[in-house]
Amino acid sequence: MARSANSKLDSFLKRNTSRDVYERIRACEPCVVVSGSVKKVFMHVILSDERVYLSEYRPRALRKALSFRDITSIELVNDLPDFLSGQHRERSLHIRVVHTAKNAGKKSTEPKGFSQNEPVCPPASPLIGLNLGAHHSLEETSSVLLSTRSAPSESTGCRISPSSMSDGGLLEEDSSIITKRRSTSCPNKDLLGLSLFQPPSPALSSGSSIAPSPSIPNQERWAPSFSRRSSSLAKLVRRTLAEKDKEDEDDKEEELHLYAVSPTSRIYLHLQSSWSSYIIRSTLMLDPTYRKRCGMSSSSPEELKYHKISWERTCHLFSQLSGELLQEDISLESLYLLLQELHTATYRNPTIKKLFWRSSDLYPFLVKTLSDSSQATREGIHTVDRFLLCTLVVQILSLMFRETEIEPARLSMLTAKQGALTANMLLALVCDPELQLPDSTNGSQSSNTTLQGLQADYLDAASALLFEVVILCQEASRIPALGHFLTVSWVLRMIKPHPFLLPFVGYQAQQVVLLLSDEQYPVSPSQAVLLYQRCRLLLACLQHSIYLSKYIRTTFKEEFRYYVKMSALKHKLPQQYPISQPTQLLLSQLISLVLQKP
Repeated sequence: MARSANSKLDSFLKRNTSRDVYERIRACEPCVVVSGSVKKVFMHVILSDERVYLSEYRPRALRKALSFRDITSIELVNDLPDFLSGQHRERSLHIRVVHTAKNAGKKSTEPKGFSQNEPVCPPASPLIGLNLGAHHSLEETSSVLLSTRSAPSESTGCRISPSSMSDGGLLEEDSSIITKRRSTSCPNKDLLGLSLFQPPSPALSSGSSIAPSPSIPNQERWAPSFSRRSSSLAKLVRRTLAEKDKEDEDDKEEELHLYAVSPTSRIYLHLQSSWSSYIIRSTLMLDPTYRKRCGMSSSSPEELKYHKISWERTCHLFSQLSGELLQEDISLESLYLLLQELHTATYRNPTIKKLFWRSSDLYPFLVKTLSDSSQATREGIHTVDRFLLCTLVVQILSLMFRETEIEPARLSMLTAKQGALTANMLLALVCDPELQLPDSTNGSQSSNTTLQGLQADYLDAASALLFEVVILCQEASRIPALGHFLTVSWVLRMIKPHPFLLPFVGYQAQQVVLLLSDEQYPVSPSQAVLLYQRCRLLLACLQHSIYLSKYIRTTFKEEFRYYVKMSALKHKLPQQYPISQPTQLLLSQLISLVLQKP
């Protein structure tokens, strides 16, 4: 959980919520809340990775305000609320969250892959909804905020310090159904509380050095087993669409207004980040392959039950894996297998992301590995090994960036030595999308085709990681008090000298055009997410770089004018994909900027 400066709230949440709910809380901040059932009440706004909760300023009950799945927009409102006065009125941050609400008595549903019955603590005394009495009113909770005071004094109750993460737990299946495998570096069977699902590796050429070896056992520390029942994505899409069409008839639009009164408020950034993370994650959860990777049954993920292991045990297993990765003279095969273990374990256990950023060695190690492999590729050494390794490293980095914005160690790591490591990562990430391969015989053409497919996978992963970096910088630039240099302009300035920057960006734009001009529809959930990420990346290039903006407009104006049609998006992006509407908004902005006259 992201602990707030209010120790009473933290203790209240820890004492009255389940461990699962507590560890998934991302941020807490006091705000004045206005909604259909709450009228100008000073409350704690609590964000998890799925929902927004509310609690009285002196916490007594934790109640669900809305789910991220029902949000349609989050926006800032430029106004001066008349119920605040003085400095509080001038520096207040008004956030409007528009969301749909089900009719009373209608059972709400959660997307597959998420718990449907999260326990929340009951009120200490009988309350009807959130229609709080006089003792919960804004007047008594924080009278200094009221406009009846002509010269209000500073109220410490209106401030919270930047939040930080607490130690969480690692997910583990019931020991009775885990297939335990002995690790070569962990002979003690009592320490093997986790097994790792090893996804099938891509087909490798006979000359590849990354291949299963009897001398290096497949280490499976951290993954629960899962049911392998077959499932059809098409059936899931049709069923979900039918259910949504039926429910939409009874949906109505409501608004939740939050007024942050702290000058260092980050609630807007946390809301945007949490919502973005949710729509990406919940869309990917519609993909059976992704759900298997996360250790969930593709047909009924709600049936999977998890147990927690201690933070100490998690740290031990992570330290063990880190030590194996950082050992000297490690073979390419061993490195690949260990990185696969780290990748899959992180999908199952978000706690590992915290440990990754708190480690002083792993991020520099991955950047160096990517840089060395990229350099070999630029020198014409195109091998299956290198492409597989580079893609895996980029996927791990992208995963570590996702949903870790409130981890303080991440910002410290990225800004160390004036961002030298981050700049190296960005330069190593960009590559030439055209493979410079020699003329080949019929016998080696299939090998070249394999390399081209692997490079396409790498370019997809690279766009996803650049998206994460752009999102990080956009959030960081809105907090000038932190005094760091991370901005989107800085990112684009760092990669501008790269000789293949223009072809790399052009490839990303070309993939957007090709996907939207293709008559095949609908796109898969993973394609929809990749489209969303590429649109955000291209928008950043258009908005923050004159150099790249001129290139995109000059090269792709006609393609966007004639091949990208907004009217076809409803077929390309199914309504049941949570990411569909945000992607349509991004595409509308992107097309407008590309076609804009100079």
